[in-house]
Amino acid sequence: MIKVNNLIYKYPKNNSPTVKDISFSIKKGEVFGFLGPSGAGKSTTQKILIKLLSGYSGNINISNKELIKANNDYFNQIGVCFELPNHYLKLTAIENLQFFSEFYKTKHKNLADLLDLVGLAEDANVKVENYSKGMKMRLNFIRSIMHNPEILFLDEPTSGLDPVNARKIKDIIIDQKKAGKTIFITTHNMYDADELCDRVSFIIDGKLEITDTPRNIKQLGGKRVIKVEYENSGIQTAEFNIEGLADNHEFLNVLWENHIRSIHSKEATLDDIFIQVTGKKLINHESAY
Repeated sequence: MIKVNNLIYKYPKNNSPTVKDISFSIKKGEVFGFLGPSGAGKSTTQKILIKLLSGYSGNINISNKELIKANNDYFNQIGVCFELPNHYLKLTAIENLQFFSEFYKTKHKNLADLLDLVGLAEDANVKVENYSKGMKMRLNFIRSIMHNPEILFLDEPTSGLDPVNARKIKDIIIDQKKAGKTIFITTHNMYDADELCDRVSFIIDGKLEITDTPRNIKQLGGKRVIKVEYENSGIQTAEFNIEGLADNHEFLNVLWENHIRSIHSKEATLDDIFIQVTGKKLINHESAY
């Protein structure tokens, strides 16, 4: 669905490129993530793909067509959720959706249903200037899917959301994937990327360092051990190698002789591997409830 080859982009006032000769592809129906810290080139790449930025070098094909030759019909094919909300503040939520829906050939039958999906039905007739950041983000997200696009570009889609509303957004993303949509997510939230993405690329300083499934990436640094937490004159912990676990008498004795509180394998996180690969740490969003 999306093929990018040798993409380079330099902002006019910068001395060096922000995006440095990157190549990647995204299959139809895949959720693909760019995972990296602020300033890594994630949003710049997305802005190029949605035709907000031009003047790049390299080749981009979307749906077997060169992006540089795409006309305005392209915007009916894509849905975009920007990191920062951009609404008409003097209009209500429903008025904003009605206004923006006029740009698209496909119209949603019931915009109120969309607002209900993200918990904004009761505030449909409230002016957006009175919305919290989280409410604006949810309205921002629902606007990206209201014309039933084939491809979604989501920039930090759960930024500023409390856990309940973040869950609503992630469930909608999962439903969009089930409907066959191709989804490109840029984020530095490793938990979102791990849960939602079929594959991720680590991007740092404009370069792609590694691309694979979250599971395969985490296995690069995972320990083949399990950690047992149990009660024995207080809370105790012990680690055991997974190999030969069934014949490990020390492990079996812990199970037989104590009240077990938890048992889990010690997997590396995407953040752990990101640090190993790039030497930099991802920064998680602070919630703005």
